[in-house]
Amino acid sequence: MRTTELVTCPREPRDRLGPVAVREAVHRWLRLIAADAELAPYLIGVDRRRLAALLTDRLDAALGGVWRSPGGAGPDGGPVLGGALRPPLSEEQRWRVLDYLAAALWTLDLPPTALVDAQRAVAGLLRA
Repeated sequence: MRTTELVTCPREPRDRLGPVAVREAVHRWLRLIAADAELAPYLIGVDRRRLAALLTDRLDAALGGVWRSPGGAGPDGGPVLGGALRPPLSEEQRWRVLDYLAAALWTLDLPPTALVDAQRAVAGLLRA
């Protein structure tokens, strides 16, 4: 096989999506949430490193990676946003968080079905 055949071989967008790209998308997503005046209070007191790791694992699994974090809750068994001291996210806020996820992943040039898969993968982590 010649080198030119390797270079021109068509690849699925998910094939070029690695853990670094997913981690960067999660950090962009968290920055979008933190910049939203209505959603930012839900991040107060949250261990953002653990949250980013959990979200990266969940997205990596949804986008074709290896599943590393079973369960649909946060690191401590609770929802990833909100908590005992804050009211639950409203339906509109949940949709906004998922829209921010799509915006963060859009830069990775993924097909729309991959974006929907990613949104579904993290929807259960949000406190309804």
